[in-house]
Amino acid sequence: MIRRRSLHVSLQVAIVSVLSFYFGVHFTQFFQGESAGIGGLWAAISSIVVLQATQKATIESAWMRTLGTLIGASMSALYFQFFPFSWLGMGATIFATVLLCEMLNIPDNARLASITVCITMVMASLHPSINPYLNSILRFSESMIGIALSMAAISLWPTDADAKGEK
Repeated sequence: MIRRRSLHVSLQVAIVSVLSFYFGVHFTQFFQGESAGIGGLWAAISSIVVLQATQKATIESAWMRTLGTLIGASMSALYFQFFPFSWLGMGATIFATVLLCEMLNIPDNARLASITVCITMVMASLHPSINPYLNSILRFSESMIGIALSMAAISLWPTDADAKGEK
């Protein structure tokens, strides 16, 4: 038997994912058309990662995603300031990113920061003509689209878990 809450959460995630993809594609297309599909995908992934069962959990996830994405995009931009894409460079940047998160005492952000490094680096390998700073800024911005839509969804359409005060 399917519960009402399960249908609500499933529909909420599906709607937010599709909207994030749509807005991510159109936002990225404005700046760099070749990577628009990946931009939409990155926005949708961010919305799925951030959207949780309650407002409180969604807000916590949003902050973690924002900081992790900012660190990963910044580390990628720093790498590209000096070097072109390489698999070894991607590994070294992930290493440095995780190490930075550990040194800042935010180890939980290391996963999301590393994922951002991966997506930014892969985009650079697929589209080497993209300006490295634009690449990093777009990946951060696409993530923010997914985060914003997740925050709006959980605020405008809270789940039963919020109404019951569940965590």
